[in-house]
Amino acid sequence: MMSAYIDFIRIRFLTMLAYRVNYYSGIIIYAINIGAYYFLWKAIFGEAEVLQGFTLAQMTTYVAVSWMARAFYFNNLDREIANEIRDGSVATQLIRPYSYLLVKMMQGFGEGLFRMLLFMVPGMLIVCFIFPVRLPTDPLTWAVYLVMLLFSFLINSQINILTGLFAFFVENNEGMMRMKRVMVDLFSGVLIPIAFFPGWLSAVMQWLPFQAITYLPSAVFTGRTPLHEAYGAIGLQIVWFVLLLLPIWFVWRAARKRLFVQGG
Repeated sequence: MMSAYIDFIRIRFLTMLAYRVNYYSGIIIYAINIGAYYFLWKAIFGEAEVLQGFTLAQMTTYVAVSWMARAFYFNNLDREIANEIRDGSVATQLIRPYSYLLVKMMQGFGEGLFRMLLFMVPGMLIVCFIFPVRLPTDPLTWAVYLVMLLFSFLINSQINILTGLFAFFVENNEGMMRMKRVMVDLFSGVLIPIAFFPGWLSAVMQWLPFQAITYLPSAVFTGRTPLHEAYGAIGLQIVWFVLLLLPIWFVWRAARKRLFVQGG
């Protein structure tokens, strides 16, 4: 059975590969975003050498790696699930001999692998050539970061799946998906590092899963979080991964009991 799930990864990767030209423009757009944030933070730093524990070099690297990591963990599983619920095709998926949610996760991972190899890696090389990004030289830092990046994908995908499943109850969850995307980008630290949030909001963020998507991995990658503290950050990611399984299980169980097909 596991080989069947792996096939879903391969199929999604090949599907994305057929439209790879569309992502070349995405690399340019991400590079422009990174450039805009680089000059913005350079102006904010001014003559200051350190702000909230970040040097300008660390902030430049943080911005670059955060945006490029987003290319890997980003997916539209919420929209896919919502569309399948609205058009009734989810009913066909449910009678097939596999886990619907696990298939979605595998499809998202296949898309993530495609984005990593054809978007994130070449995009990072281009950005490093244009901007003063300082990559870590310790292989262990890279290994720890890749593990954390995997959990970033898992946690973000769980949030997407949970958002998509609400289409069972509200039928049209477009507003919820838009709100979720804004919250993830803002509170995960992609737009602004959590260290720059007001004290009370930063404290609230400690109790939400968003920091585990971007801020924690990027802080380790830039050296803001020492390597010996990175294992605690990984532990926090694991905790959130396990905790998010509970609401997904409850919502999925309730959703299957009230499924009705519109226009099916």
